Amino acid sequence: MEFADTMPAESAPSSFRPDTGAGETIRFAVGAGSLGAVLVAESARGLCAILLGDRPEGAIRELESRFPDARLLRDDPGLDPSLRQIVAFVEDPARGLDLPLDLRGTPFQHQVWQALRDIPAGATASYSAIAAQIGAPKEAYAVGEACAANVLAVAVPCHRVVRKDGTLAGFRWGFKRKRALLTREGGLLA
Repeated sequence: MEFADTMPAESAPSSFRPDTGAGETIRFAVGAGSLGAVLVAESARGLCAILLGDRPEGAIRELESRFPDARLLRDDPGLDPSLRQIVAFVEDPARGLDLPLDLRGTPFQHQVWQALRDIPAGATASYSAIAAQIGAPKEAYAVGEACAANVLAVAVPCHRVVRKDGTLAGFRWGFKRKRALLTREGGLLA
């Protein structure tokens, strides 16, 4: 999987401004899977959002909120191959995913997201373990915030992060989806 990192030149948190998509065209497509609506959005650099939802309209509103200054262009035919690959990956994580990603976030978020991508399917890690792995052992809460900021569902597998005691914690797209994804990956929570 290729990753195009979009982050500020300076690493100080105060220098980061959310990427609103100003001056960009972002194409998107919406489909359905067993976990509900799946929205895939692509910039010139790669997939910049994979959103899950109960209804397509909610996923589209979330995309509009994430990139308020971008020109959003619905392109179901053009993105059909990517959408099919994402839906298939959600249904069967063992398939793998080979699509370029356009990650947008702070340097800290990028560290967390890389650590999440290093968790193999069928395994989980705690927020505190991720914090320790990236050299910020006291930042478990910030790891949770980085997971919540992730807009690339399943490609950046924040669903694999659990509490220290192994129980489920929050998930941007709901506990039911988190449980289903983990179950598909290895029956951990069946």
